[in-house]
Amino acid sequence: MAKGKEARVRVILECTSCVRNGVNNKKKKSPGIFRYITQKNRHNTSSQLELRKFCPHCFKHTIYREITK
Repeated sequence: MAKGKEARVRVILECTSCVRNGVNNKKKKSPGIFRYITQKNRHNTSSQLELRKFCPHCFKHTIYREITK
């Protein structure tokens, strides 16, 4: 019997340093908070997801945390 797709969910990851700093640099094309959209397996990763990814607004690698919808 095939398993259902209920285990995989879409999550939105948001840059933590952009949230703290307010992101109002004049070097950027558009002000705001940068976000990634990805998937996670709810059964294997029940806690909130944290990944280290590149932020084009901060111009460095920062920690991205999962946000709730």
